[in-house]
Amino acid sequence: MFRLWGKVYKNNKMVKDTVIEQMEDNLSKDALTHDCLDKICYEFDLQHPMWLNDNYKDYPAYGKTSFKQDHFIEQIDFDYLEIEIIDVEKEKKKRRSIMRL
Repeated sequence: MFRLWGKVYKNNKMVKDTVIEQMEDNLSKDALTHDCLDKICYEFDLQHPMWLNDNYKDYPAYGKTSFKQDHFIEQIDFDYLEIEIIDVEKEKKKRRSIMRL
């Protein structure tokens, strides 16, 4: 399972968020990301942002990236859109270790 968390920030506060789950295992990580990003943009009624050099560096390194006004053709009414991979396996391990305490 692949989960992507989409968050919209305005004035340093999260004003909207959603988690999109993708169950298809046969797609690449990039295809899953773009599919989930399409669904996030649809839910937030946004155009699909452009991936720039900073996104190509940040996303693989940190599992998250953000899209500011430069990434959109139309004017946006928020500061930035951030997407972040939710690692399901890491969460399961964390829950197990907490339950052992």
